[in-house]
Amino acid sequence: MIQFYFLSITLNLLAGYALSYDRESEAPSGRELRELFDGETFRLVLGVLSFAVGMFKLLSVVRGDVPVVGDLIPSFAGLLSGFALILEFYRRKTTLPLRLSEKLDLVFVKNRKWLGLGAIFAAVAHFLFPTVLFL
Repeated sequence: MIQFYFLSITLNLLAGYALSYDRESEAPSGRELRELFDGETFRLVLGVLSFAVGMFKLLSVVRGDVPVVGDLIPSFAGLLSGFALILEFYRRKTTLPLRLSEKLDLVFVKNRKWLGLGAIFAAVAHFLFPTVLFL
């Protein structure tokens, strides 16, 4: 469906930016945008929406595209970036220690910037090359 195509591109861009920008840098421009992306509720909603749209992208097909395989990269980008944002929210709110395996911690916590840049790349590629297999 075209709606999920649009949502996939938009949410992958937003989630990728939310994961990849540096919170500690003090840039004077874009103060309102920084406050928006630092909001816990915004990040949680963005994570849930990205994950859900990533799941629906696996199930829905744009007319003339190959089922499942046609949108594999943007779908996985949405699933992974959404999961990273949800995990980040959970880690901030819980009082219990959360123990992840080393690989999960490496991908979703320590290298979240690269995960975000990958989601941005997937969104841009998905926008520029709509009929290419896997994009």
